[in-house]
Amino acid sequence: MRAVKGIYSTGRSVLSLGYFREALIAFSFNVGGIIAGFMVAYQFDVFQLSKWALAIYPEILTVRGLISGLLSGRLGTALHVGTVHPRLFGNTKNFYLLFKSVIVLTLLASFVISLVSVFFGSFFWGITLGDFPDILVVVSSTMFLGLALTLVTAQVSFISFKKGLDPDVITYPVMSTVADIAITLCYVFTLNLFFLSGSLGRFATILLGILLLFLSLAVLPNSVREPDFIKTIRESFLTLLFVAFIVNVTGTILRGIEETVGSRLEIYTVYPAIIDTVGDVGSVVGSTATTRLFLGFIEPSLSSIRNHAKRIFSTWLASIIMFLSYVLLSLVIHGILTLPEFLILSILLLLTNILAVPVIILISYAIAILTFKKGWDPDNFVIPIQSSLADSITTLALFISLLLIELI
Repeated sequence: MRAVKGIYSTGRSVLSLGYFREALIAFSFNVGGIIAGFMVAYQFDVFQLSKWALAIYPEILTVRGLISGLLSGRLGTALHVGTVHPRLFGNTKNFYLLFKSVIVLTLLASFVISLVSVFFGSFFWGITLGDFPDILVVVSSTMFLGLALTLVTAQVSFISFKKGLDPDVITYPVMSTVADIAITLCYVFTLNLFFLSGSLGRFATILLGILLLFLSLAVLPNSVREPDFIKTIRESFLTLLFVAFIVNVTGTILRGIEETVGSRLEIYTVYPAIIDTVGDVGSVVGSTATTRLFLGFIEPSLSSIRNHAKRIFSTWLASIIMFLSYVLLSLVIHGILTLPEFLILSILLLLTNILAVPVIILISYAIAILTFKKGWDPDNFVIPIQSSLADSITTLALFISLLLIELI
């Protein structure tokens, strides 16, 4: 409990500067989101090969973030309360059941978001039921390749805990960026393989999807009788159904942004980084609140948010600094760094931040309190729900900001 006492002290000795520094360190990894955005901008023609390719992209990011958020949230709490040890091998039963649930949820997520995308896209994207097999193959193959991130997430959580840092603050922000880069690379690779590599490429893509199915079936026999496994799947599946509809809203708004800004690649370049950062603010607020609820340091009441004020405002300030760094990096990458361009993009992103961050903070804290009061495990809900909402809210805030500053 040494790390717990230091991190979650309720006394006045913990300065907001410490919270700010910890959040800024974690959020600094979101600079890597610029790499993901650059890959989208660089491969923009590939995203034009079908009516659904660009709209599906934020769904891939969000659902991968949902699963990573579930894992990082559960590991953070479990490490603090001692039900998981900070090591990959020779760990507890709870740890390995959590891994198995991630595999099964990955398969379920691939099917659900593909199905809901076809339903949603038939109204807004101009696609039909005949697109379902292609979407399912591309999504499941991408998600299968992304399963390797599970081990990385665990290691980041373990290392941060051993170093005396708070895994509730460090793990998800770090992994959300790593996951965005990795899953973007996987998605671009899968799109190229599926659309541009002939029949052999299509066969290879289908094979990757089948491997995800086989892996899920392999872990089920020893897991279906475990109450914790069933609880994780049941509660997470409810979240997944909710998220599946939310992320389609995100995809539709992104298509609206595409029609608005056209080929302004500097905006696509910052997109993964800004949705990451807003989601990370929510994850820090929600995860730290969840752990403090379990440890009895705060009351399960919405009014207790005032006791979280230092964490909230320090984290928010760190996000603002990161948004400004994304402006600079994006303009440098595209060779258009001038004072007018810097001011315009800075105003756009700062306005996006101001519109999105307060909303996601309130949502994250409310989810933590309400799920805890109902006797559910907040870690199955807080990060998955808030991260998907953060993507939609940030995308909508970006769209509104574009309209407000008349960039159309």
